[in-house]
Amino acid sequence: MDRFRELTVFLRVVETGSFSGAARDLALNPSTVSKLISRIEERLGTRLFARSSRIVRLTTDGEVFRAGALRALEALEETEMEIASARSSTSVKGTLRIHSLPAFARYQLAPRMPAFLARYPDLHVEFLLSNETPNFIEQKIDISIQSGALVDSALIGRKLGTSRWVICAAPSYLAAHGTPVTPADLKDHNCLNFTPEIPFREWPVIDGETRNTTRITVSGNISSNHGEMLLDLARLGIGIVRLAEFHIGDDLRKGSLVPLLREYQNDEEEPIHALYLHRRLTHIRVRTFLDFLEESFGKEQAPWAAP
Repeated sequence: MDRFRELTVFLRVVETGSFSGAARDLALNPSTVSKLISRIEERLGTRLFARSSRIVRLTTDGEVFRAGALRALEALEETEMEIASARSSTSVKGTLRIHSLPAFARYQLAPRMPAFLARYPDLHVEFLLSNETPNFIEQKIDISIQSGALVDSALIGRKLGTSRWVICAAPSYLAAHGTPVTPADLKDHNCLNFTPEIPFREWPVIDGETRNTTRITVSGNISSNHGEMLLDLARLGIGIVRLAEFHIGDDLRKGSLVPLLREYQNDEEEPIHALYLHRRLTHIRVRTFLDFLEESFGKEQAPWAAP
C-alpha cells in the first residue's frame, strides 16, 4: 500500500477515534486498518496509538507523526487546488456546510456572503448555527468557526483573528441608573447574563490592588442562552451586559453601547479559528472559502475591533 494511502488511513483513525470508524469511512475491514497501522509502527519503531477496549488515542510520537502527515498531505492537496483553481473559479460547485457561533455568523459572515457568492455563483452554502462543538463526521461539517483554544487534535485550525469580551451598557440605562465605577458596583445594577448551561456566566475583571484577574458573580432579572437576546435587551436599556467584541463592535463604534469599567476590563484576547478536518481540504469549495476568510479577516487588526 502506498505512503499516501497509509497517511490517509492513519489520519482517518485520528479523526474518528477508532479503527472501526476509520474502516467504515474508508470501506475497509477493521483488521486491515489495524494491520496497516501496525505496519507503520513497525517501520517507525514506535507506537503511534495507545489502544484500549474503549478508546484509541495518539501517543507523543503519534502526535509528531500526525503533524508530519498533515504537512505532507496538505502540500499535495495545495498543489492540486492551485491547478484546479487556475482553470476557473466558476468550476466551484456543490454544497459547503459551515458551522458557526450564531453571533459570528450574523455579524461577521453574513455581511461578507454577497461578495463570496458573487465570486462563486454555482456554490450552495448551508449554515448550521450553535454554540456547541459539532460532530464533523456525523453532521458532515466542512468548516466550523469557533472561539477559544484548540482542543481537538483531529482538527486543523486557521486563525482568523482575536476578540475580547467587553462589559457595556446603553446610554439610556446609564442615564437612568448611573455608571458603575468599580466591579463591586455591579452588585447594585441589573446585569444581563447567560443561563447556567452557557459557560460565560462569571465575569473576569482585574483586581484594582493586585492587578490579578478575578471572576465575579453578577445578577439581574433576565438571562438567556442566546447572546443575541442579551444584546437586544442591552440596546433597550434594560441592563449591563458582557459580550464578545465581534458581536458588539458596531454598537461600540456607533455609541449605542458604552464600554464600562475600562481599567478593570480583562483584555485577554480569545482566538477565533476556522476549523476543518484535513481531508476536507481536498474539496476546492472548502479551500476557496478558507482563502476568502483569510482575505476578509487576515489583517493586522480584526475588522470587529472596537476603539
